[in-house]
Amino acid sequence: MPDATGLELIAQQLREQIGAGSILDTEFHRGRAALVADPKQIKSVIRNLQDRGYKFIASLHGVDYYPHEPRLGVLYELLDMDTVDRISVKARLDTESPVIDSVMELFPGAEFPEREVFDMFGVSFEGHPDLRRILMPEDYEGHPQRRDFPVGGEPVLFTYNEEQSYGKWQ
Repeated sequence: MPDATGLELIAQQLREQIGAGSILDTEFHRGRAALVADPKQIKSVIRNLQDRGYKFIASLHGVDYYPHEPRLGVLYELLDMDTVDRISVKARLDTESPVIDSVMELFPGAEFPEREVFDMFGVSFEGHPDLRRILMPEDYEGHPQRRDFPVGGEPVLFTYNEEQSYGKWQ
C-alpha cells in the first residue's frame, strides 16, 4: 500500500496525465490509501491505475454519507497482485443525478457489484450493458440501503404475536 508520499506522487501523476481536476483529494482511512476522484473522470483514473499494475478489482460498493453532500459514493478497491499493493478510489455523487461511468469494460467482474449499487443506492452506471435490479424485485420502489429509506414495512409474524396480528385462528 502506498504511504502518504507515494499516494501524493500517484495523485500528482494522475493529475498531469488525465487533468488537474481528476483527483480531488488523497486520504488515509484506517491505514488504507485512497484517492478521491472526480466522478466524471472515474474511468480514466481506474484505467490509468490498471495500467500501473492494479489489474484486479477486489471490491466495488456503494456508500451513503447522509447527511453530508455529495451524499452518495462509489468505492473501488484495486489490487496489484505482483506487489500485493492495494489502493482505494472514491467518487462522490449527489442524489439529484447519481450517474457514473461503468468500469465493466476494464473489469468484467464489476458487472454484478455495479448492479447491486444501482439496486441498493440508485447509482446509475453509464455504459453498463445490463443495468437492472439484482436483489430487489423489478417493480420495487426506492433504494433500501439509502439512509433515509423508511425502516419498517410489513409486520413480521412470529408465533407469539400471531393472534394479535391476524386474529384468532379458527
